[in-house]
Parts: sequence; C-alpha cells; structure tokens
Amino acid sequence: MLEQEVKLAFVNVEAARQAVITAGGRLVVSRRLLDDTLFDTPDGEMRRSGRALRVRRDGAHGALTCKGPVLRGRIKTREEIETRVDDADAAAHILARLGYVPAFRSQKYREEYALGDARVAVDEAPVGVFVEIEGTPEDIARVALQLGRTERDYRTESYSALWRRACEARGVEPGDMLFDPVDRAH
Repeated sequence: MLEQEVKLAFVNVEAARQAVITAGGRLVVSRRLLDDTLFDTPDGEMRRSGRALRVRRDGAHGALTCKGPVLRGRIKTREEIETRVDDADAAAHILARLGYVPAFRSQKYREEYALGDARVAVDEAPVGVFVEIEGTPEDIARVALQLGRTERDYRTESYSALWRRACEARGVEPGDMLFDPVDRAH
C-alpha cells in the first residue's frame, strides 16, 4: 500500500480541531494517546536507508508497521505495510528476538476525522500540533485548501525528524518524544 500524506502546523489543538470541523470533518475516532516505538538494527541501517519499523500502542490495540523510503515530491509518499496486532508488547519482543532494538519512542494524542475521501487526524505532540491529511494528492490539496492552507504549508518530515530539529534548536540532546507525566491529563 502507498501512504501519501502531509502535515499542517497549527498554533493549538483548538484551532486545528475547529479548522477541520469547519471544513466539514466528521469525527470517526475520538482523542486517544498513541505510543509508538521505532525499531532499528543496532547500527542504524533502517534510519540510514529511510525505512521505518514501528510498533504502535493504541489503547488495548496495537499495530506493526513497516515503511519504505520516502519518494521525492511535495507530498510524503512511501510504501506502508501495516497489520493490527493483539499484543503490542509481544510484537516488540519478536522484533527484539530478530535483532532489532528500540531506537525512538514517541507519543501523541490523536483524533481522526473523515473529510471526503481523505483521512484527517488532529495530532497533539510534544513537538507541536499538526493536522495530518492522508489521501490522494488531489484529496490532500482539496482538504488543505478547505483548511485555509496551500502547498507552501505542507510539512513532510516525520515526527522524529521534527523532534530532533526542535531539540537541536534548544541545544539539548534529542531523546524520546514523550509527554511530561504531568501533561498527560490534558
């Protein structure tokens, strides 16, 4: 399967949510915490090659995802193979037995909307608030315009890349992208 998406930065979650609802977005999955762990080889081959191997914890559910390198273009396009798993911890243990190691952990609160044929998510992450639009390039462009944005506003970086850049700008070592336990209630 080919994943095609962009992120649009917003000043806060209320502004992002209001933009999506005003554009006609219909809530299909309520806000919940996603906890992702990226796995890599001990020498970092996955990251160097632009690929990703992820275990996602989504409440009682989990998913195992493999992503290929990003193809050039204004929209982030890459192969994505994903399967739901009943036990995310077991999936992580299997990857460890195969020689992969946890390389980066991230958290975000996400709520998902249907807007035409596009999937739209409002993401609150320690690195900022983003609306992620997934669909065909035409669907992405249409939804972005409905949100008052243009191609100049597209962000195609991964959350891990955004986090590394934010940490470097503050002069701190980029570790995992996690919410402060005090902030997790909001």
